[in-house]
Amino acid sequence: MLEAVGVRAFDEDVYRAVLAAPRSAVLDLAETAGAGAARTGTALRRLAALGLVRQVARGQWEAVSPQPALAALLHRRRAESETVFAGVETEFAELLRLHRSGQLQSDPGALVEVLTGREEMTRKVGELSRSVTTHVWTLDKPPYLEPVGQPHHNEQETATTREWLERGVDVRGVYCLESTEPPGRLESILHLAELGEQSRLLPHLPFKARIVDRRVAVVPLAGGSEDSIVLVHPSGLLDGLMELFEAYWERAEPLLSDGLGVVEGPSEEELMLVRLLYAGFKDQAIARQLGVSVRTATRRVAALMRRLDASTRFQAGVAARERGWV
Repeated sequence: MLEAVGVRAFDEDVYRAVLAAPRSAVLDLAETAGAGAARTGTALRRLAALGLVRQVARGQWEAVSPQPALAALLHRRRAESETVFAGVETEFAELLRLHRSGQLQSDPGALVEVLTGREEMTRKVGELSRSVTTHVWTLDKPPYLEPVGQPHHNEQETATTREWLERGVDVRGVYCLESTEPPGRLESILHLAELGEQSRLLPHLPFKARIVDRRVAVVPLAGGSEDSIVLVHPSGLLDGLMELFEAYWERAEPLLSDGLGVVEGPSEEELMLVRLLYAGFKDQAIARQLGVSVRTATRRVAALMRRLDASTRFQAGVAARERGWV
């Protein structure tokens, strides 16, 4: 049971005997453990080195309180494991770099992997999502392989993003107006931002892409084509895609503000309207997102502008930003 933290099976038997009989003599412990005194004494010295027991008199031992002693062992083993895994990951990255470098010399085409067919693309994208360890950077725009905005997809996307964030993954998304057009999509994007995804918005993106762990990029082969995608492996092309993402990231506006809702707290509907206006939505698109008629959407926008004391939509966006709403 305790082998996971460095305690041998026989040593654990001796430790349990010490726990059961404080100030135990070596001979008594040897009898309980069914072993010789020499072997039992060696086990006690190993346990003492681990901080689990201490010698209180010649030939007599007592146990240290298990809670702090075992907690310290567990912490030490966890730290050692993390160090080992970090070293393995570094070595893996170096081996992958050498492999890709060799491929570049012998077969440059191997650095770009072309996938066709919805089933194959979905399988590969799923494998990449499950293998994430450090980064997920996304330039998001339609079309999508999956039914975004629908409840089942939203739940799956939320669960995956939450798991990434809990593991400390750098999750960033740059969205455009087209990203928010599918019904329910804007709400799901806002929910991801509330979970902790770093989300930003641009009026337009020329293409879509996802960069995983800074080691592979997924890009449609032809614009927004749903028929084929390419996987770009470590290369000058991947470096360029990462720099391009950083450039769009710097130009984009944060989807949520740190001061959201602090000043003159807006209602949820007002927040939604402000975000839609700020993103450049027209009344017809706003009505579709809110699930109301165009006339109702126009009326609600006018009421919001009156509250913000704005005569134009642009002024309303500026006023909302000054109040920390966006």
